[in-house]
Amino acid sequence: MISSEQRNLLHRFVILDMAVQSLQRDYKVIENLKMSKVYLPMLDNLLKTITNDYYNSKRLLAKDKIRVVKWEKKDEYFSDLTVATAGEDLVLTYANMALKTQVEKLLISHQNKKPLSE
Repeated sequence: MISSEQRNLLHRFVILDMAVQSLQRDYKVIENLKMSKVYLPMLDNLLKTITNDYYNSKRLLAKDKIRVVKWEKKDEYFSDLTVATAGEDLVLTYANMALKTQVEKLLISHQNKKPLSE
């Protein structure tokens, strides 16, 4: 059994993981745009920040002996996440649209943060 704090960290990790994957897919598309020189530095910055948060979350989960075993898409609306913990394996069900919305919110919130140099 995982605590509510661990569950929140796991959820944040899932959102960060999906954000990194999404940004990496988008990067390939943006590289081919005529104005890629404008967009790529912004995307690089965002990807660097999100990836750093992702690895920090992963490290904290590993400290508690929690790791994601697999993602399995049940249907077009839901996906199952299998998580290994020190005591037992858990299967958590996520709504795909809710995850997508949370990833978008995360990326927008990171994008709206001002760099320290400004």
